[in-house]
Amino acid sequence: MRQFLQRATEAGVTLVESDAARLAKMSGTHGHQGVAARVQPLGQVHSLDELLEDLEAANAALEPALRKPPLLLVLDGVTDPHNLGACLRVADGAGAHAVIAPKDHAAGINATVAKVASGAAETVPYFMVTNLARTLNELKERGIWIIGTSDQATQTLYQSDLTGAVALVLGAEGAGMRQLTAKTCDALVSIPMHGAVESLNVSVASGVCLYEALRQRTPVFATPV
Repeated sequence: MRQFLQRATEAGVTLVESDAARLAKMSGTHGHQGVAARVQPLGQVHSLDELLEDLEAANAALEPALRKPPLLLVLDGVTDPHNLGACLRVADGAGAHAVIAPKDHAAGINATVAKVASGAAETVPYFMVTNLARTLNELKERGIWIIGTSDQATQTLYQSDLTGAVALVLGAEGAGMRQLTAKTCDALVSIPMHGAVESLNVSVASGVCLYEALRQRTPVFATPV
């Protein structure tokens, strides 16, 4: 709390001491952890098309070596807000440009998602689309490679080239991707499992996939001696 107060003071924020009852009224919950703030919403892109066009324009102004091809996370049927929040947090950490999900059979952004995401719900664009298969086909038209995850795939994640424009598709735990979603993918890959369990939590799997993409995209500037 002392560190928070110091940073708030340095940022020029007006601090008002309040009791617990007032904080609960302001925040709408007793789980406020001692702080409530009035803030302005961050500017967000309004559509997936807008985001991709802005990214394309930004890349066009850069030298080829500095360009960042799209890295997208697609969640098919993830309905648990805790899982969604964790996926958003991982996506932010790995530098993914957006998370995409269908409007039906998927979790939306709520207080639980925002809390689990630890700020990533405000920094990572989350687009809920009417028809996921159609959206994936539209991404293909933009030159984005659609890679789905499946424990039945013969190729592993680590055998895939993730350096280009990529959308990584993960399904819900247990059911996995829907059949139409899987058919729409350009390729299916598996995450090697060497223990007794058959699958990973979807947020953990998202982290494995996104950070493998980040590893492949990160230039090696020096070799340790």
